[in-house]
Amino acid sequence: MSGSGSQQAGVKRTVTRVEIEDDIATIIFDRPEKRNAMNDALVAELDDFFRAPPEGVKAVILTGTGGHFCSGLDLAEHEHRSAEETVYHSRNWHRVAGSIEHGGLPVLSALTGAVIGGGLEIACSTHVRIAEPTVRFQLPEGRRGIFVGGGATVRVGRIIGPDRMREMMLTGRTYGADEGLHLGLCHYSVGEGEALPRARKLARQIADNARLSNYMMLQAISRIADMPRSDGLFTESLAAALAQTSDEAREGLRAFLEKRDPNFNGNK
Repeated sequence: MSGSGSQQAGVKRTVTRVEIEDDIATIIFDRPEKRNAMNDALVAELDDFFRAPPEGVKAVILTGTGGHFCSGLDLAEHEHRSAEETVYHSRNWHRVAGSIEHGGLPVLSALTGAVIGGGLEIACSTHVRIAEPTVRFQLPEGRRGIFVGGGATVRVGRIIGPDRMREMMLTGRTYGADEGLHLGLCHYSVGEGEALPRARKLARQIADNARLSNYMMLQAISRIADMPRSDGLFTESLAAALAQTSDEAREGLRAFLEKRDPNFNGNK
């Protein structure tokens, strides 16, 4: 699909809705009575989407209904599990969050209200995060006698640092949108009602980029951060070689020299 302005009606699953406009999909967490708390059904529906995204989609937005993004694990539905079962449950969350971060599609999150526990873990697996003034970032697991299990020690810890994350968990400390912007928990702090429109505008801009260079940014940068310096630099050179010798790169250079916007739709 390309710029026709057409919109597909939202597909209602159990706890999410998916709406597609042009080549941008919006996944809406739809448990307003629970502040969109995370349960196994929500994780499974995210898994279903990112395992087989609709054809033609080039960017995805995650958001929530009822004034909240996601209030974390639904403790009312929390099942008692053995240690072994808990490991498997946690690893499944890791796998699904990994498919968001490294599945190949740029993912943005439009954040409002509660971005707590598992909600923060999901948000931090997205590539662009936009927060409204109502946002509250929190990891309250320490106050519940439990521990994070959806990837926070890696994703949140690497954004704000392990020392600050430890204090956040020990005390149940809450950060607002502006503090989150300073810490890196979000990339944009916007006014009330502005997160989703800003996410749509940025998603359009990102979807219009060259697909291969987008893919390299999503796949290479976080992995390079895990590598020794010399390995990271070598991997960067490989990513540059692939991106810069593509038809899309040639179109980008021509557009620059001709002082026009590039058109990557014809360079797949």
